[in-house]
Amino acid sequence: MVEEEAKSLPMELSEKAGVENNGFVQNEAFDDKETDTSSQEEMPRPCTVDVDPASLEEQVLKPYAGMPKEVLLKFSSQARYRVTREILFWLIIAAAIMLVCATIAIIALSPKCLDWWQASPIYQIYPRSFKDSNMDGNGDLKGIREKLDHITYLNIKTIWITSFCKSPLKDLGYGVEDFYDIDPMFGSMSDFEDLLAAIHDRGLKVIMDLIPNHTSDKHQWFQLSRNRTGKYTDYYIWQDCVQAAGSFTPPNNWVSVFGNSSWQFDDVRKQCYFHQFGKEQPDLNFRSPAVQQEIHDIIKFWLGKGIDGFSFSAVKYLLEATHLRDEPQVNKSQNPESITAYSQLYHDYTTTQVGMHDLIRSFRQTMNQFSSEPGRYRFMGSESDEEENIEATMMYYGTSFIQEADFPLNFNLINMKSLSGNSIFEAVSLWMKNMPAGKWPNWAVGSPNAARISSRIGKEYVNVVNMLLLTLPGTPVTYYGEEIGMENIASETATFPEKSPMQWDGKVNAGFTEGNSSWLPVHSDYQSINVEIQMTSSNSTLNLYRELTLLRSNELAVSRGWMCYVWNDSNVFVYVRELDGLDRVFMMVLNFGQESTIDLQAIVPSLPSEGIVRLSTNFSNAGKAVNTKLIKTERGEGLVLEYKTAKPVHTMEAFQGNCFVAEKACYSSAFNLLYVNC
Repeated sequence: MVEEEAKSLPMELSEKAGVENNGFVQNEAFDDKETDTSSQEEMPRPCTVDVDPASLEEQVLKPYAGMPKEVLLKFSSQARYRVTREILFWLIIAAAIMLVCATIAIIALSPKCLDWWQASPIYQIYPRSFKDSNMDGNGDLKGIREKLDHITYLNIKTIWITSFCKSPLKDLGYGVEDFYDIDPMFGSMSDFEDLLAAIHDRGLKVIMDLIPNHTSDKHQWFQLSRNRTGKYTDYYIWQDCVQAAGSFTPPNNWVSVFGNSSWQFDDVRKQCYFHQFGKEQPDLNFRSPAVQQEIHDIIKFWLGKGIDGFSFSAVKYLLEATHLRDEPQVNKSQNPESITAYSQLYHDYTTTQVGMHDLIRSFRQTMNQFSSEPGRYRFMGSESDEEENIEATMMYYGTSFIQEADFPLNFNLINMKSLSGNSIFEAVSLWMKNMPAGKWPNWAVGSPNAARISSRIGKEYVNVVNMLLLTLPGTPVTYYGEEIGMENIASETATFPEKSPMQWDGKVNAGFTEGNSSWLPVHSDYQSINVEIQMTSSNSTLNLYRELTLLRSNELAVSRGWMCYVWNDSNVFVYVRELDGLDRVFMMVLNFGQESTIDLQAIVPSLPSEGIVRLSTNFSNAGKAVNTKLIKTERGEGLVLEYKTAKPVHTMEAFQGNCFVAEKACYSSAFNLLYVNC
């Protein structure tokens, strides 16, 4: 009966949805031996427990670390895990799409970054006068390398070195004897390579001069051409001319830039060759494809060396009319036999001929082959000097479809006949109003071929001219020494007074050379006007220049914003620099005449009552507040005022014709970035 009862237990548990407890019967053999069957009736009856199967299954199948794949797959198919997983998946997809779209939008809306030739002033060095390293009295490439810290001190990133190729130094090296070699006066090719490496190691760029129009008469090409050797026969422009009694009759009345006939008889070839400049500088024949290829090869050679760009000089003279007609006289009543000066003719047949721009564009295309690497764009400037023809100058920018120069060099501020607020305005406005849309301006106030600022317009205007140069839109070009206010030397033996040696310190020869003498005399004021002494003076021309370059690099409104003319008269020129999205505006009040007082609030009604002097030609005024209804400036004084406004000048209808922008951009304060769709 006991056996029947025991057998019925599992059935009973099963019927009651219970669980069989086998804990008491794990070892039946042991129980049979040790238990008296007679006492089995006294054993307690097993109890039954009601258990929910679902809860039991949940307890048993609870996830745990290291569970096998079969268990993991069982849980992954459950709704609570599957739905969560799918939500996370689609959220990640959506976030990725939004990130891609945001990146595309930022790229599409972001303006083009300023390139290296736009972002920094250019510092022009005449190498013979910068620094002498070997005590021979002539500046050289090693000397430039020694003084690279001066360039970085000025916050300048681009150096322009004028001609240093091998040359007899007629016309100061612009008649080249060998385009592939360094003139021994300046050093060796190894010295150049070391200089180039040092420049690039500092994150700087370097531009060199290239004068393709002519060579020296010592050039191998000319020697081969005068002997009618092979392809070199037509490398220059030769014409028959009549020689008699030690003189010759030129083919026409063409006059060289330096005066007298532009034709010279050659005793070897028994013909006349053409020269736009000196007789030692024969013009190349650019109607010869072989000559064109020679220049392209020269460009490739120097770009291959690592040069970052070229300034092409004298390019308007590349071609001449083939018909050789006489050029028209300016004064038709003048005796044709008496014409000897360049200014006495209209140069219709010897400058800016049809096809000249095609040549320059072909140079650009060759340079573009070296501009494909990121960050290695090769700059191209052109020197046209079309003084009286601004439209002809603007053609050097190229068109919207065909690229030419990044900019033609702008000499408007150098060529001014007189100085006043009005003349400065006219020089600036002439360029900005005629510059093609989307192009980039440039400005220069000194050059190797012009008197220095101090000598040309007066010492008292040096600082205000530098302030103008460094706050106008575009790329400023500074000729060495203008950052300290150097003057022309006054010497009967000095043929080139604007090329006197750089004044580094108050030591003998101004620190230019440790030799006994320099190729040109040092200016007598070198002990008071030099780099060393001005670095220690807070109110110096040098430190003002440096503060202006810092302002230009740190303030978006100055580096790439709008420029609007506000006022000009015989004394002052006033303009603002501002950027869409920025409420901070910079107003330049520059005095180029006599003492002046001006009410700017009457001119710009929305102007705040006060402005803060950010920079001044008088450093003691920096940080002061000025009343905009009564702004007083002394002769040669310049102020950079800073103020905040919700209504910038370029949005005002009254100034619409007075505002210009080259690389338009708008600032978003929310995202701290620039965008183009304002």
